[in-house]
Amino acid sequence: MSQPAAPLTMAGTADRAGRARTPGALALRTGAGLLATVTLVALAAPLLAPGDPAVLGEAADRLLSPSPAHPLGTDVLGRDVLARLVHGSRVSLLAGWLCALVAVAVGTAVGLAAGSGPRWLDRLLMTLTDACLAFPRIFLVLLIVSLTKPSLALTMAVIGLTGWMGVARLVRAETLSLREREFVAAARGLGLSPWRVNVRHVLPALWPTIIVAASLRVGSAILTESFLSFLGLGAQEPTVSWGAMIQAGRPVLLEAWWLSTFPGLALALTVVGCNLLGDGLRARLDPRQEAGRDG
Repeated sequence: MSQPAAPLTMAGTADRAGRARTPGALALRTGAGLLATVTLVALAAPLLAPGDPAVLGEAADRLLSPSPAHPLGTDVLGRDVLARLVHGSRVSLLAGWLCALVAVAVGTAVGLAAGSGPRWLDRLLMTLTDACLAFPRIFLVLLIVSLTKPSLALTMAVIGLTGWMGVARLVRAETLSLREREFVAAARGLGLSPWRVNVRHVLPALWPTIIVAASLRVGSAILTESFLSFLGLGAQEPTVSWGAMIQAGRPVLLEAWWLSTFPGLALALTVVGCNLLGDGLRARLDPRQEAGRDG
């Protein structure tokens, strides 16, 4: 009786090894590694670059090229680019995750209400969603931010509150599918209120979709915050932002290439890591994609 068990064990091992080599698994590991590295740098910023990154340097230290004393050079005010880059990672990650959290929270609430509520509420919420989607998001963000005093908190709030529409449509579609399942019908048959059915049965089943939606929106939020900071509408001095660092190096790009290059590379790697993590999570958590690979 013990001999047939060996092929099953070997088959299971081979199946797990095959899944570990799939593009989704590779994207998940690569994205998680990149994002974990940036997160550790952000958390250890006071240890890696002690002191205030906004303090002006000596006149003799202005626009120094990369060297052992300053591995990434200095800027036009004599400040160490590496120290500012490390501290800027905190702003980018904070903005990315908070904006994604706001967008996903609002989108989940709207999509869940539309998918599980009466037909008139569904029409009303989806009409509002389509109207918001019809207006280009970046123009809406620029309009709102430019009419008020620029600040990082305002920038994050605007980015988050203008990015919920796609999440709402996705959650609504999943909710419409889930509410026809047997376990939801059984919960309604037991006399549970619609609110309790949504919270205790529908919402837990939506978590994979919500997690993937959040991870895919972090990179977009980081890019948008950096773009606004590049235009001077985001984080203001003395707060360090990668977008502001890129803008500061633009006038002297030819003679001081390092001022914009290194923040741009950090921004690109972080966004790529977020997108790879989202793609990997989608491939791992979406059973339909898993079934497609097995078929």
